[in-house]
Amino acid sequence: MANLNGAASDLRATFLGVYSTLKSELLSDPAFEWTDGSRQWVERMLDYNVPGGKLNRGLSVIDSYKLLKEGKDLTDDEVFLASALGWCIEWLQAYFLVLDDIMDNSHTRRGQPCWFKVPKVGMIAINDGIILRNHIPRILKKHFRTKPYYVDLLDLFNEVEFQTASGQMIDLITTIEGEKDLSKYSLPLHRRIVQYKTAYYSFYLPVACALLMAGEDLEKHPTVKDVLINMGIYFQVQDDYLDCFGEPEKIGKIGTDIEDFKCSWLVVKALELCNEEQKKNLFEHYGKEDPTAVAKIKVLYNELNLQGAFAEFESQSYEKLNSSIEAHPSKSVQAVLKSFLGKIYKRQK
Repeated sequence: MANLNGAASDLRATFLGVYSTLKSELLSDPAFEWTDGSRQWVERMLDYNVPGGKLNRGLSVIDSYKLLKEGKDLTDDEVFLASALGWCIEWLQAYFLVLDDIMDNSHTRRGQPCWFKVPKVGMIAINDGIILRNHIPRILKKHFRTKPYYVDLLDLFNEVEFQTASGQMIDLITTIEGEKDLSKYSLPLHRRIVQYKTAYYSFYLPVACALLMAGEDLEKHPTVKDVLINMGIYFQVQDDYLDCFGEPEKIGKIGTDIEDFKCSWLVVKALELCNEEQKKNLFEHYGKEDPTAVAKIKVLYNELNLQGAFAEFESQSYEKLNSSIEAHPSKSVQAVLKSFLGKIYKRQK
């Protein structure tokens, strides 16, 4: 496992190897008496939901830890532990997505049917979500119990899960069927939803895991959290933009934010910029399934030059993030933050 200091594809292969190890351990967890049937169910459920994504969150724990170690080669043990924490984040993500898809009654996820839509799964998927959630402390107990930062890791995962579920709640109660009201949407609301629902677990959590492993005290790094949360917000605004203006071939999905009445940065910005006539148009056509209604919203977005507004937001965010990063006293922490920013700035997918 040592030569991790090579290409990204090696890193990915090593990371996937750790998934297999963790899976085997979980499938013979001594706290439960396994049968062939239960073992097969959980294995199929894990393989379907955990390793299928881009794995960005998980891989970035290893990347960040390496940068914090200032280029020193990692031992096999360090690589394994950083990978295990990365997989805990991927498990957390799988848990959220399995349950989110049920809440949204979605059809597909990562180019395949949502887990609950798979024949014979259905509402068992809710319990599967609970099992995914419970695998995280099992992994942490097995591999980190004797570490001085064990309690901090448990606290971190618990707190981030609470923040994410609370963000999901704000999102859900804002878009209750029959109470669709665009006038509720604003930049501060958009920011709050994104901060809690996405930024903590996608941006802060991987770096916080790496910092704890490197022996750092999270309380001593409040600016790191702020920068990463702002990066997460910037990332989501890009996502909102690409949902409408990105090329489906590049982003790998067809955007439906307009039809879904999403509190997207674009609609919030449109509300801010439009005149009364345009506002009437927006209220009338936003959130409708009808393709002509969607087309009208896109025409309006073009009239308001939201592409220009986004370009301005993008360059302003980049400058602010960069200067916050440069102000950080530690060069290795700066390197971690710069590597994150470099990956997302001006992305097309």
